[in-house]
Amino acid sequence: MSSLDVRTIVQEALGNIAPEMDIDTVDPSADLREALDIDSMDLLNFVTAMHHRLGVDVPEIDYPKLATLDGAVAYLEARLP
Repeated sequence: MSSLDVRTIVQEALGNIAPEMDIDTVDPSADLREALDIDSMDLLNFVTAMHHRLGVDVPEIDYPKLATLDGAVAYLEARLP
C-alpha cells in the first residue's frame, strides 16, 4: 500500500469524524485536533477506524504521533502488516 493510499484512508476517516471541515484544505503539518476541532473521543474513533481499515494497532502512548496528517500517514504506513 502506498503513502497516497494511506493518506486517502486517513483523510476519509477524518472526513467522517469532522464532516463539516474540508480535509483537503488542512495543512498537513497542522495539529489535527485544532484544525478539525476534534476532541479526545473523536481521536479515539479515528484510531479505531485506522485499526479496522488498515489493521494497525495504535497504543495510547503513540497517539501524539497521529497529531498531524503527515505524522499519522508516516506512523501508519510504517506499521502496516
